[in-house]
Parts: sequence; structure tokens; C-alpha cells
Amino acid sequence: MTETGLTKPMRRPTSRRMKRRMMIAGVVTPLLASGCISVNAPDKPIVINLNISVTQEVVYRLDGEAKSLIQSNPGIF
Repeated sequence: MTETGLTKPMRRPTSRRMKRRMMIAGVVTPLLASGCISVNAPDKPIVINLNISVTQEVVYRLDGEAKSLIQSNPGIF
């Protein structure tokens, strides 16, 4: 009779041994790479140039009645 997995519990793909190996690798890898990584402050200050030109164009449309009202009474505004 072949084992179908119905009588014995099937092992999951990540066993305890694999989890332990992954945990050890996660701890050891940063320790090994710590000699290769260095963080130093720059000698010169960082300069950010913020010359920003902001232009805005306002477009308005008036219906015919409002346009004729403004033209007939220029001092209304």
C-alpha cells in the first residue's frame, strides 16, 4: 500500500530545521557584512537650490449677457 498522506501527516515545505537555518542566516549575514558598510558624514554641507518660478494663468469665460453688461457699464467693477 502506498502512502497517500491520509494516514500520516504530511510535512510542510518549511520544516523546523529550515526555519532554524533561515533564522541563523538572518542573524549572521548582517554581522558578516558589517565590515563592508560604513556611514560617514559628508565634508561639505548639502546645498539644495530652490529657485522655483510659479506662474498661474487664470482663464475665465463669460456668457454673452454678462459680457454685454460689463461692456455697457465699465465702472461696475
